[in-house]
Amino acid sequence: MNYEAGMFGRQERLEYTGEDAPKSRRWLWITLAVVAIIAIAAFFMMGNRDGAATKKAAAPKGENSAQIPTVTVAVPGRQSVQTVISGTGSLAAKREMPVGVAGEGGLVTRVLVEPGVWVGKGQVLATVDRSVQVQTASSLAASVRVAEADAKLAQANLDRAQSLVSNGFVSKADIDRLTAARDQASARVRVARAQLAETNARNGRLDIRAPEAGLVLTRQVEPGQIVSAGSGVLFRMAMGGQMELRAQLAEADLQRTRVGSTAQVTPTGSTQVFSGTVWQVSPVIDPNTRQGIARIQLNYNPALRPGGFAAAQIITGSSEAVILPQSAIQSDAQGNYVYTLDAQNKAVRTPVTTGEVTDAGVSITQGLSGSERVVLTAGAFLNPGQKVIPQGLKKQ
Repeated sequence: MNYEAGMFGRQERLEYTGEDAPKSRRWLWITLAVVAIIAIAAFFMMGNRDGAATKKAAAPKGENSAQIPTVTVAVPGRQSVQTVISGTGSLAAKREMPVGVAGEGGLVTRVLVEPGVWVGKGQVLATVDRSVQVQTASSLAASVRVAEADAKLAQANLDRAQSLVSNGFVSKADIDRLTAARDQASARVRVARAQLAETNARNGRLDIRAPEAGLVLTRQVEPGQIVSAGSGVLFRMAMGGQMELRAQLAEADLQRTRVGSTAQVTPTGSTQVFSGTVWQVSPVIDPNTRQGIARIQLNYNPALRPGGFAAAQIITGSSEAVILPQSAIQSDAQGNYVYTLDAQNKAVRTPVTTGEVTDAGVSITQGLSGSERVVLTAGAFLNPGQKVIPQGLKKQ
C-alpha cells in the first residue's frame, strides 16, 4: 500500500512538472507583450504631451491675432443735404366759390352740370322757370314802343309849330307847351327802356351761373326744386381748378417754413407725387396742439380730391454736411457718437450731433469734418482704444 502510494505520488509529481513548464513559458510571453504595449502607449502619450505643450507655447501669439476684429470703414466726405420738413393735412380747393341764387329764384327746370365738370366764367349751371318774367318783359317792351311813338308825335307837333311861328299863326307860348310835351314824351321813353332793361337783368339772374372759370366740386340742387336767395349754396367750385394741401406743422417747423418753398405732396393710397409751392404760412398757432398750417398750392389734377388726406415734404433749404448710415451712429447716456480710426488703427470715440434723416442716411452737423476714417459697422462691439483691422476703405 505504502509502496503504491509512494509510487503514485511520484508519478503525480512527474506529470505536474512535465505539463506546467510550457504554460509558464506562455504566461511569460504574454507578460512581455503587455509590457511592450504599455511602453509603446506611454511613448506616444509623452509625445502628444510634448506637442500640446509646444502648441500652448505658440498659442498666445496666434490667438491675439485672431481676436483683432475686422470692421468696415469709409471716408464719408461732405455732401449737399436738403432740409426737409414733413407734414400731413387735408386737400382742399385753394379758392372755393360757393354758388347760390343771385336773383329772385323760382322753380329749377334744368341742372346742366355735374361735380367734376370744368366750366367757364358765366356758364349756366342751372335754369329757373321764367314764364311770368318773360310776359312782364314783353309788356315793358310794348310800353317802350308806345312811349317812343308818343315821343315821335310830340316832336312832329313841335316841328310844325315852329314852321308857323314866322307867319304869326303860332304864339311863343304854344311853342313852349309843345316843347315841354316833346320833352315829357322823350323822358317816358327813357323810363320805359330802363324798366325793360331792369326786367331783362332780373330775368338774366334767374339762371344760376358760374362766377369764374373752374371745377365744379359739389351739386346740391335738382330739377323741380324751388330755390330763392335764402336757399343757401347750390354748387361749390374751385376757382381755376387750383387745389392746396393744408399741412399741419409743429410750431418749430412752421418757423422754418417760408412762402415760396417747394414741396412734394403724396395723397394717401397713391404713389403719385405732385409738386407744389407754399403760398401761405399761418400767422396763428393753435394753443392746444401747438401746430400751425402751411398752405401748399397744387395745380389741378383729377387725382387730387378735396377732403382727401396727403403727406408733404417741404424743402426749406440745403447745406453741406457729412452723411453716414444709421449703423455707424451709436448712442448712450452721454449722447450720440461714432468710432473713428487713428493712425494705429485704434478705435477713437468721437461725439457727434445728428441732423436730418433722409433716404441717403443721417446728416452729421457737428463732430466730423468728413476726412476721418469712420467705422460703418460693428461699432457697438468696439471699445475706445481697441485695435481693429480696417476693411473696405473708401470715400463715399
